[in-house]
Amino acid sequence: MNRTPACTPTDSIRLLVADDQALVRGALAALLELEPDIDVVGAAADGEEALRLAVALTPDVCLMDIQMPGIDGIEATRRLREASPATRVLIVTTFARPGYLRDALEAGASGFMVKDAPAEQLADAVRRTHAGLRVLDPALAEKSLFEGANPLSDRERQVLRLAADGRSAAAIAAEVFLSAGTVRNHLSAAIGKTGAGNRAQAVRVAQDKGWI
Repeated sequence: MNRTPACTPTDSIRLLVADDQALVRGALAALLELEPDIDVVGAAADGEEALRLAVALTPDVCLMDIQMPGIDGIEATRRLREASPATRVLIVTTFARPGYLRDALEAGASGFMVKDAPAEQLADAVRRTHAGLRVLDPALAEKSLFEGANPLSDRERQVLRLAADGRSAAAIAAEVFLSAGTVRNHLSAAIGKTGAGNRAQAVRVAQDKGWI
């Protein structure tokens, strides 16, 4: 990745870090604070707190995790971009899944990186995001291109998420206010679209690809 020229101390990049794991959140903040042109102005433990801090602090860039309790990073990105349009979002996650990349970009994220990227590369990604450039993990972007879009409907994604913990069709139906037969139809369609042999396999395939 080509390095973007660093900002001068008078126009340092104001960064918000959002990650539900305290150790990861602290490590990311500490690493990026070492950069002379990056100023970590806040740290959030979940999507709700990220939204509150973004509105209160108006950071230039928010480093956003995906899997967080309550509002996940994708939905938090969508809401943050509406509430604080001046703040750009860079997704940084452990889960390098093509479906997550597509969802993040559709939600308004400016970039998508994996957490095992070197610290120098991550800092440069923050700079490029601040400069208005699109920052994508190249291997994941290529994989996303070849795998295509998420084939599951919103309802199929919903019932698959609920089926992930072993709930019966009747239990899922009671939660989403559908008949058990309709839920079974959605599960059957999801199984077919994922190429799985049963609902448990469909859940695994969908999770691996970042579709749910």
